[in-house]
Order: sequence, then C-alpha cells, then structure tokens
Amino acid sequence: MSGQWRAQFDAAVDFANGGGLRAEGFRLDIPGREIDDADLAALFVRHLGLLMVAEVRITNKTVLEEPHKGGRGVPGTAGGTARRLVELSHPITDGMVTLPGWPAPRVTDWLTREASRANYAPGTEFHVGRIDMIANTGTYVDTPAHRYPDGPDLTGVPLDRLADLPGVVVRVPAGTRAVDRLMLAPYDVAGRAVLLHTGWSAHFGAERYGAPEAPYLTGDGASALVEAGAALVGIDSINIDDMSPASGGKRPAHSALLAAGIPIVEHLTSLDALPPEGFRFTAAPPRVAGMGTFPVRAFAVVEG
Repeated sequence: MSGQWRAQFDAAVDFANGGGLRAEGFRLDIPGREIDDADLAALFVRHLGLLMVAEVRITNKTVLEEPHKGGRGVPGTAGGTARRLVELSHPITDGMVTLPGWPAPRVTDWLTREASRANYAPGTEFHVGRIDMIANTGTYVDTPAHRYPDGPDLTGVPLDRLADLPGVVVRVPAGTRAVDRLMLAPYDVAGRAVLLHTGWSAHFGAERYGAPEAPYLTGDGASALVEAGAALVGIDSINIDDMSPASGGKRPAHSALLAAGIPIVEHLTSLDALPPEGFRFTAAPPRVAGMGTFPVRAFAVVEG
C-alpha cells in the first residue's frame, strides 16, 4: 500500500462574478485519510487556482489509498532587474479623519524657525514640529498587545514580521463584503504579507468610509490564514473585522490573527498598483514601549 491518499468526488462551483464550474469524478491528493468537505473544497479551489469563488458543493466523495500525483501549479517568478517603490500608506495631516468619531491629529510647531534664530549663528535656523494624536491614525499596524494584555507590543514584534516580507495581493470582487476561506484558498500565503485589496480606500476621509457595508475578513478567513502560516495581514478598509451593528462588537479576525502573533495593517491604500505577487512589503513602526498600535509608512518594493 502507498500510505498516501487521494479523494475522488464531484464538485459544483459558483463564482462571485457569475457562472459556475462542474467536475465529476475529480481526483485530488489529500494530506491524510480523513478530510471534511470544507477542507476538500478549499484544496480543490487552490489546486485549480480558481479566483472569485462564492461556493463549492462537494458530493459523492470517496477516499482512496493511492500514490500522490502532485499539483500542476508552477510558481511565478519576477523577471528583469527593474525595481520600483509603491507607497501604500495615507499621509497624516492636521485634522484628518481616520476613524469617524475618533480624535483627529493636531500638527503644530514646538519651535518655529523664527524663534530658533535667537539660539544659533546668523543665517542658521531650525524647525521642530509637534504632533498630538491617538495611535490609531492613518495607516497603522496592530500588534498582539492591541488585543491581549500579555501580548508583544511595538517593541516585541520582530522585524521579520514587519519588514521586507514577500507579499501577495488578494483581489476582492467589487461589491463583496466578506473575505472568507474559499476566497483565500487559491493563494500561497505561507510566510507572506497577505494584502486584501477591496478598493474601499477610495472612501478614506469621507463619511462613507465608516459605512456598515465596508469589506472585512471573516473569522473563518482569519483562521485559514493562521493555519496556512501567513506572516502579516493587511487590508485597505476601515477595519479588518466587520464593524456593522450586526457584528455585535465581536472581532474574530483581530482575535485569531493577533493571538497567533500575526501583525495587522489597516487603512492601506493604492493596492491596485501592486502585481499579484513578486514584491516585498514593509510596514514598520517606531519601537514605542507599552503601545500595541502605531502609524506606519507602508510600502512595497516591486522587482521586474
């Protein structure tokens, strides 16, 4: 006997943007003898590289002991030597609104150029600014201490979880609110910064940005990213969790990701300027002891 297992099944796939796919007697390598329909559906979607999947229905499933045949996907590589930087963070300006109803930053002078002239030689002057703001301002990173009192804060999260990470962009279909496990299934996220491109950043600074229909990551989707070994998760929406009244104040995505030590970057922008993969992502904050959240300058380096 081979000691390896494959599943044979029928599958019916519905796509979020219309249409469907049907498979009969499909065989697929599986990691062990036991696999439930939800995990098999996710494996099927990833194996075929299907995007914008709304639902997969598995029927007539049989598990067979036979040698694995291997996947058919070939990892993409970035070609060429050209290199460009892509800005992915919102600028912080005096009085800007990040979260509706939360305090806006105040950007002022602590030492003006005019006042500094009394301290230096003629022709020499300096400016020292001052900013008063809450930590959740602009594009910012959440560390485990934001959710859990005993979690690592800004000083405790290692740089390899915040800087120079290989990235992957998950394109969310227009009009889709919930990013779930099936939508994430086609992507290889292990060790990567997973950036959810919803397009919602177009409303940043406007009242609509905080509307109940803002896109978010489901708790099951967050669990899938934890299980798959994502290094960081970012989103270009107001929150990675559902903030509508129907959520009841629950924050399953924050809870799952931060419990696993996975930083979260919220309020990203310009994700449409990134390729699906082949880039490096950075969102590193200052090392402020005792704080779990702080603004970052998020950016990507795109090769080729």
